[in-house]
Amino acid sequence: MSVDILDRDLNRGAALSPTGAAGADSDVLGRIGNFETRLARTAREVDAAQAIRYRVFVDEMKAQLPQDAMRRQRDFDAYDSFCDHLLVLDRSIEGDTEDQIVGTYRLLRQEIAVANGGFYSASEFDIQPLLARHPETRFMELGRSCVLPEYRSKRTLELLWQGNWAYALRFGMGAMFGCASFPGIDPAEHALALSFLYHNVAAKDEWAVKARPELAESMNLMPAEEINAKKALSALPPLVKGYLRLGASVGSDAVIDKAFNTTDVLIVLPIARISDRYLNYYGVDAGRFAS
Repeated sequence: MSVDILDRDLNRGAALSPTGAAGADSDVLGRIGNFETRLARTAREVDAAQAIRYRVFVDEMKAQLPQDAMRRQRDFDAYDSFCDHLLVLDRSIEGDTEDQIVGTYRLLRQEIAVANGGFYSASEFDIQPLLARHPETRFMELGRSCVLPEYRSKRTLELLWQGNWAYALRFGMGAMFGCASFPGIDPAEHALALSFLYHNVAAKDEWAVKARPELAESMNLMPAEEINAKKALSALPPLVKGYLRLGASVGSDAVIDKAFNTTDVLIVLPIARISDRYLNYYGVDAGRFAS
């Protein structure tokens, strides 16, 4: 999204309508107590989500964004203009809606990606063979996940996943994928966790996916017999651990993202593989937290 377009939309409080549900209760995807998850309705709400992303990625994780983003103290890029932005709001916070946003995810459906130049993950991972092997499956990309530190609780994560699940059902998605990150740009610092993923949950056969060759970093850093599974699981970032609980697998390579100061892996989650335990919890019709 260009700065000029962003400023113009913010000045008029433009409604966003990539899903056709902007400004309506139909974009509310879940509620628990004072917390609500729904899609962003206005450019101001997207701007607030970008501010949260900046606080997490730059202030906390020491990312180095383009100069314009650093000046504005917003994490934004061209994808923001055509993605949907999932929000978690704490309605107990006094003030404007924008002040109530405490977590966010960026969601991109395959048909929208195709119309706008492709998926973000393709900048790091060779996802085209994966897509080509599943021409009847509609993919959605999950990205830019972040939650303010004081809200990193079971409730917030439940609402984010309630939102993702309800969104996937609403639009008939067949598989989810997206980058998940380890802190820092030295894969050796995460040898135990990365090796555990490589040996135990790497995507196979029709779901296999590799990094772009010029960016690929080996995840096979330890022999399988030397891996303590319990210690490896505890070393995984919470987001990656959450994906695995749902039934996800990972690509076979990692990628270093110097700008975001992370080591990335690709998560692959066919909807049909989501654990029955979680389907029962969230509801096969996404109704668990809908009221």
